[in-house]
Amino acid sequence: MIGKSMTHRKTPGTISIVARLLTLATLLGAIAFAQTKLQGTIKGRSGSEVILQTANSPDAIVLLTDSTDVGQIQGVFKARNKKMSMAALIPGLPIQVEGAYDEKRQLVAKTIRFKGNDLERAYAIEAGLSETKETLEKTTQQAQENKEELEKQNAALAEQNAALKEQQEALTEQEKKIAANKAAIAANSARFGQLHDYYIIDEVAVYFGNAKVEVEPKYNPQLVALAEKAKTVKGYMMEVKGYASASGSAALNQKLSQERASNVTNILLQLGHIPLTNMLAPGAMGETEGAAKEDKTQDTEAANRRVVVRILQNKAIAGT
Repeated sequence: MIGKSMTHRKTPGTISIVARLLTLATLLGAIAFAQTKLQGTIKGRSGSEVILQTANSPDAIVLLTDSTDVGQIQGVFKARNKKMSMAALIPGLPIQVEGAYDEKRQLVAKTIRFKGNDLERAYAIEAGLSETKETLEKTTQQAQENKEELEKQNAALAEQNAALKEQQEALTEQEKKIAANKAAIAANSARFGQLHDYYIIDEVAVYFGNAKVEVEPKYNPQLVALAEKAKTVKGYMMEVKGYASASGSAALNQKLSQERASNVTNILLQLGHIPLTNMLAPGAMGETEGAAKEDKTQDTEAANRRVVVRILQNKAIAGT
């Protein structure tokens, strides 16, 4: 009787232990399920949202928060991390993300890591795409202007039968050139994908004296006004690019353009109150994209010493 009574007293305790173990196993399983890692290439940015293209999920959304740890992998064994700004997360950059999914199945990033050489390649791609896009836009605009001028000439010479054939042939040739330009634009758009598929909403240029990097106070109201306008644009991004004149060494000009871009960026952050998640990394273009180096007149040199600030909106966001 005594042995039987002791057996009955142990049964509830045993059941309680089993229940706790099952509960613990369920919690551990939920935690393990919630944590995940993704690896892919940044396809676009919209404020705190990063569009990540991966092998398994081409349209994964990664959310950035103030506590997201962004770092650059360093060292021979890739064991060290250099703290980086979220502004370095530009389109074309391969990254590794670790975090947890929220109730909307969006990955809230806890840590983001990338390699230094990958960031350099992303900067190079961004600079090349921007320059090519600007060239293509100018070519298209020029082609359109040529077409309009030819149409005016054709209307004026409509009554002159002798000259009609010559004008028609010229118009046909221009139309072939326009078609070739459109084909080139379409081919480049297909090759570049959506990494730089942005509308330029507005821009402001800030000019500097020779070897100067400090922003003159007269530009502050213009930059603040541009920042306020940006906040009215859905999913906007701010692009800041610094330039230098052709005078001096390339290394010095690169340093000057970088410091100029950084100083303008600080004004947008501090006076314009633009969130860091809406800023693209400041670009130091040096002497690139400036006026022709062989034309070293005073006016040309002054025009090259500038920083260009643009409000960008992704066309995919604008279409929603």
